[in-house]
Amino acid sequence: MAYIGIDLGTSAVKLLLVDEDGRILRTVSEEYPLHFPHPLWSEQDPADWWEAVVRGVRRLLDGFDASRVAGIGCGGQMHGLVALDAQDRVLRPAILWNDGRTAEQVDYLNSVVGKDVLSARTANIAFAGFTAPKLLWMRQHEPELFARIDKIMLPKDYIQYKLTGVHACDYSDASGMLLLDVQHRRWSSEMLALCGLSERQMPRLFESREVTGTLLPEAAEALGLPASVRVVAGAGDNAAAAVGTGTVHDGDCNLSIGTSGTLFIASDRFAVDPNNALHAFAHASGGYHLMGCMLSAASCNKWLCETVLQTTDYAAEQAAIREDTLGRNRVFFLPYLMGERSPINDTDARGTFVGLSMDTTRADVVLSVLEGVAFALRDSLEVARSLGLSVRRSKLCGGGAKSPLWRCILSNVLGVALDVPQTEEGPGYGGAMLAMVGCGLYPDVPSCADALVRVRETVEPDAALSALYDARYRQFRSVYPAVRELYKEIK
Repeated sequence: MAYIGIDLGTSAVKLLLVDEDGRILRTVSEEYPLHFPHPLWSEQDPADWWEAVVRGVRRLLDGFDASRVAGIGCGGQMHGLVALDAQDRVLRPAILWNDGRTAEQVDYLNSVVGKDVLSARTANIAFAGFTAPKLLWMRQHEPELFARIDKIMLPKDYIQYKLTGVHACDYSDASGMLLLDVQHRRWSSEMLALCGLSERQMPRLFESREVTGTLLPEAAEALGLPASVRVVAGAGDNAAAAVGTGTVHDGDCNLSIGTSGTLFIASDRFAVDPNNALHAFAHASGGYHLMGCMLSAASCNKWLCETVLQTTDYAAEQAAIREDTLGRNRVFFLPYLMGERSPINDTDARGTFVGLSMDTTRADVVLSVLEGVAFALRDSLEVARSLGLSVRRSKLCGGGAKSPLWRCILSNVLGVALDVPQTEEGPGYGGAMLAMVGCGLYPDVPSCADALVRVRETVEPDAALSALYDARYRQFRSVYPAVRELYKEIK
């Protein structure tokens, strides 16, 4: 039998066809537009997601016996607000994870409701990307539409709904809404009331591996699949990527360098960072995890190369960087192009270059962006270390992980060995693995990961280079406090 994994990303959906042995038989990708109707706003039309999934699945199955497909699992961008009316029609474009319009609502939640109260109810504080602040914004600025809300969904759950007709959400994705009591794995009645919602308007909660239903007849026809195909609840993209990289056992770590960047530490036990700099979420494995999330990671390099330097040849830009400049670059870059979440939680923060001079080269600037992302990820790692967590090695995935230079920089900035999985498909592969468990091929998620995930390459830190980067990191840490107040004046 075969399984389909769906990775519903910010710019495109990627689909994988995987056999029982974990071999990827085929991958396809379908892009869709991203809209910025106002500064800091980021939206998409859920209909574009579904149309892309339909096109992608049909391409994925071209020439393949569709009757062999047993299950579908989806990983997807987190936090996005999808609001449906009583007829399950989308009320407005989805407000995405990287949308920064909710500064006022975040301040109200953290300052008036209070961080201690939020943490007690949900294990987290408010961040601009979370779903609850978006609901408060919608209630304030679009009251007529808010009054028509019948169901709240997350992006990948809209796809799951289109497949099965079931309003469902898994615990890992629900954790990022600021509406879930993460510790007890149930909706928080206090937070729902605060946002003007009832539990009736929320999707039913499932473990990521659980089957939510089989394909609706119209979905089966559109996709070219049998209606008997099982659909599992799936997971938020970071939890799905963690499954896909085998980050499912207590203490395992995964770094993802995609549009956003994440530090993901799996745990068998529920735990909260006392300062709430790291998110405390449920894991798709059935356990929990702590996670630091930066809003702009590989997207910083994409912005620099494509928008500023007017090139798509990333490899050529990195080839110009001399090895003897690593750890000695005098240019710093703060990678806050969309504001920032972990650990500074500052929607006003912006990308900033510091240290430019007349002898700064193009290669120096490119290197500063790669290093800036690594330094910002280390900020979250330092928080984890302050909690007594010992992270000596980590899995590495995401588009940025394909760069040998960036892998070297990350390993030495963080001071950890980085294991690159043989299969680098992250959320999509994790979605397919969850479908395998849901269809009974494996008894649980860890068993599936242990059987299928293999390491292709390990990057070890070099002691001398790590020492140079330690010194540069201490300088990097002084930049944001020096310019923080300026951001508020120039926004």
